[in-house]
Amino acid sequence: MLTPQLSQQSLISIGFAIAFAFLFWTLSSTTTSPFARTFPTFHNKRICLLIAHPDDEAMFFAPTLLALTKPGLGNHIKILCLSSGDADGLGHIRRTELTKSARRLGIRSDTDVLVLDDPRFQDGMGNEWSKSDVSSLLMQTFSPESNTTSSTSTSRKKNKNQTPSAPTSTIDILLTFDKHGISNHINHRSLYHGSKYFLETLMRDASGYSCPVSLYTLTTTSLLRKYIGVLDAPMTMAGGVLEGLFSVFSPSSSSSSFSGRKVDKKAGGPARLLFVSSVGEWMTAQSAMVKAHQSQMVWFRWGWIGIGRYMVVNDLRREGV
Repeated sequence: MLTPQLSQQSLISIGFAIAFAFLFWTLSSTTTSPFARTFPTFHNKRICLLIAHPDDEAMFFAPTLLALTKPGLGNHIKILCLSSGDADGLGHIRRTELTKSARRLGIRSDTDVLVLDDPRFQDGMGNEWSKSDVSSLLMQTFSPESNTTSSTSTSRKKNKNQTPSAPTSTIDILLTFDKHGISNHINHRSLYHGSKYFLETLMRDASGYSCPVSLYTLTTTSLLRKYIGVLDAPMTMAGGVLEGLFSVFSPSSSSSSFSGRKVDKKAGGPARLLFVSSVGEWMTAQSAMVKAHQSQMVWFRWGWIGIGRYMVVNDLRREGV
């Protein structure tokens, strides 16, 4: 049995540990840290978050949404979800849940959330979505007047003296998963390949012009890092600093990592982005998942939202064209 003195010492130690944890978290956050201004972000941009299923926005991209939807930044963010997540027959419920979650995460209006029900994009681990289908959808949605369709490309070959027009888009930034899809879900990975193909199609026969859309993908980490929550932030920051130092001394590199002062001149944006939520933002992300996506709150998701890295840390990398 603990003596009163030992018990008091234990309580004091626990109190100091909790205080240190919250101080560490505050200093690590890219919004509450004294060094917050050193982290690059976007201002006055038209941004689309491309996801595969309702709940992807909360489980994987919450720190990004909470950071970029801040009113002072002037960004306008839309969410495009290519399936209703109907693998278990709950698509009609999950549509509504996504909208509720998105509003909690800072999306301006219900009309800024679009969920498709397209036979080409059906939820399921065995359903690989064609990159050409994803690209075609993105072209139709964001670049309907582009001159880079196949028919136009053919006419250009017949008229070699015709000067190609600059590619256009109704968005500036496209956010999605990287080639590993965080959880290796084939639907997630399909979005990466489709988005890359979208940029390639957009820039086809448009040499000499800059791509009007910058693609940023969420970085997949190891299994260990995936479940250490905010403790992964210093590791990610350190990796970014080292990469930035290497880029400074590398003659072939024109961009840095997390330094907002140096950007890729050709692409017009930082090479990488880091968003670490504050304690309050993390609680908002938890609320978006627990209170909005109630149909998805099975037992194992409690572990994900409790200690999962992606509920609090997002590291995104700009993809080349």
